[in-house]
Parts: sequence; structure tokens; C-alpha cells
Amino acid sequence: MQKKIIALAVAGLASTAAFAQSNVTIYGSVDMGYAYRYDSNNRNVDSNSAIDGGQAQGNRLGFKGVEDLGNGLKAVFLLEQGFGVDASSDATTAAGTNKSISFTRQAYVGLTGGFGTAIAGRLYTPHFSFVSAIDPFSAGTVGQYKNVYGGGLFDPTRVDNAVAYVSPSFGGFTVTGAYSNNAIAQESSIDNSQNNTVYALLARYTAGPVDVGFNVHRIAGASGNGVPTTMKSIDNYTLGGTFDAKVVKIHGLISHNIQDNATGTNDVQIDNYMIGATVPVGKFAIKTSYMFSDGNSAAGGNAQQFAVGGNYALSKRTDLYTAYSIIDNDSATQNGVTLRRAAVVGDASNSGMTFQQGFQVGVRHLF
Repeated sequence: MQKKIIALAVAGLASTAAFAQSNVTIYGSVDMGYAYRYDSNNRNVDSNSAIDGGQAQGNRLGFKGVEDLGNGLKAVFLLEQGFGVDASSDATTAAGTNKSISFTRQAYVGLTGGFGTAIAGRLYTPHFSFVSAIDPFSAGTVGQYKNVYGGGLFDPTRVDNAVAYVSPSFGGFTVTGAYSNNAIAQESSIDNSQNNTVYALLARYTAGPVDVGFNVHRIAGASGNGVPTTMKSIDNYTLGGTFDAKVVKIHGLISHNIQDNATGTNDVQIDNYMIGATVPVGKFAIKTSYMFSDGNSAAGGNAQQFAVGGNYALSKRTDLYTAYSIIDNDSATQNGVTLRRAAVVGDASNSGMTFQQGFQVGVRHLF
């Protein structure tokens, strides 16, 4: 009997050693809070209160791993899915959203080594990863940059059917290149011209207190799969960065966006400007930002947002957060018709409906 126990123990140690060759980490985020939105574009709607999940950061469960293949070469993978905690129906939301039951946040596999990192799968766009790092609110809460940034332009957070390469760091300077054969859903099995291809390039310098970068991406449009059928192409040029002076962190961003329509008329042009600050005070981090989105008449005119908020660190993994923002939508006239921008106070996981002001409090735990 004792020999059998010893044999099982040895077998257990052997299997553990074999598994240790591939290091797998389980991680995630659970975020819940209260949101109050008011000042609606719809005169028939007054206000809305909600207990929402994923306000500051989309709730997620992920698995990431790395295996040492020798000679400096490693295999890497990541599988990440979103989930809802405030309503059972959130767990069965259609594929492609933050709360899908599939691995539709990110899912990729690749290789990394002295040459850099190459991955393939469903990926964050370099544009989103960069701009969310520049935003004081990290693309979350009602203070997020996305509320007024896009003006309705197709600007995916993640893209399917993608490959990306990240160069090694050369004194803090890196280059990221990405390509998607079809931004949303599987590629056409009939004609490649039906695919919405994405081309992206990000040059970024991060060293000491400085983080600055320039991103370019182009989406060549085709009909269907959630992309506006009138869109021929979208070009984006974004310059932004942060400077951490310890007592205050300064955030700044400029972007130029053009949507070329297939009709050749009513092309959309939007220029965005953002300035923000993060002030650490002990366990507190006070945040504020102002964003002006200058849209032409086809975009419905201009929009601007002022946001203020803060985080209080209960620990390295758990924090309390609050945010308030107000949006002002202007109007523009096109062909004798008055159009109005429809920017609203959404957050990381929940739409802003028709409301132009919002307040949130919540708690977030990372694991």
C-alpha cells in the first residue's frame, strides 16, 4: 500500500514538472456600480438609473500562457471572454460584444523572441490600445474618450482574422504593425472584395516619464458585417502622449479622421482634441479631461465633453471609482437639413442611450 502511495506521489510530481513547462495564468476583472444618466436628446425621456456591470472596465475572464521553446523563443497565447454580473441575460448576448459567451474579447496565439512578437487571432487594434492608454479614464466610465471621439465612424475596438507584429524595444521605441483580412466575422468565402480589411501602424516611444506615439490606420470598407454600406474607406491619424511629472500626469491627443463614402458625396471629417490630467494624492487619483470633436456637416457638427472623476485604491487589486461627465452637442446644416451630433455618456460596457450627462460610482476587483 505504501509503495502505491509513493508511486502515485512520484507520478504527481512528474506530471507537475511537465505542466510547468507551459506557464498558464488565470486573470480577470469584476466591476459593478451605480449609474445615473440625464439630460436626454429625447424629449420624451427624463432620466435613467441603473445598477450596471463593467462600467470602468469590461468584466472578463481570461487565460494567458507562455511556453519556453528554447534559444530565446517562446510560444504565447491568450483567451479572454466577457461576462455579465448584473443580469443573467448578459451572459447570452450575441457574439462580438463584451458579454458574449465566446472568447470574443481577445483570442490569439503566437511566438515571441529576440525578433519581437508575432500573434494571430482576434486582437485589439493598435489604435484602441494606444488611445485608451492616453485617456485619463482608460476608455471606461462615463468620462471615456469614446463618447465624443468617433461621431458615428466605424472604429472597432477589436478585429477578427488579424495578425500583428510588435518589434523589440530600441531604447524605448517600438513599432506595431497589424492587418485584418475582415474586421468583423469570418471572411467571405465567395469574393475577397466583400471583406473589410484593416491596415494599422503604430510608432511609440515609452521611457521614463514620457509615453508618446503616432498611429495610422485604414479600413477599406465593403458592404455588410456591421460596417456602414455607404463607407468606401476610413483613414485615421492620431498623435498623442502622456508626461508623468509625479505630482501630475498630463494627457494630450490630436486625431484626424476621414470617411470616404462610396457615393463620392457627404464625406465625413472629424478632428479630435483632448487634454487631461491625473493627480495622485495618497491612495487617491483625481482625473479630469476635456475633449473637443470638430465634425463637418456630414458628421452632424461638433461635440465637446468635460469629465471629472477619481479612484481610491483599497489595495493593489481593488479600487473604488467615480466619474461625472457632461456633453454639449452642436448642430450643422447640410443641404438645407439641420443635423445634430448625438454623442452620449456611455461607459466601457454600457451604452449612453440618449443622455448627455452621467454620474457613476462603483467598485472594481482585478484577479
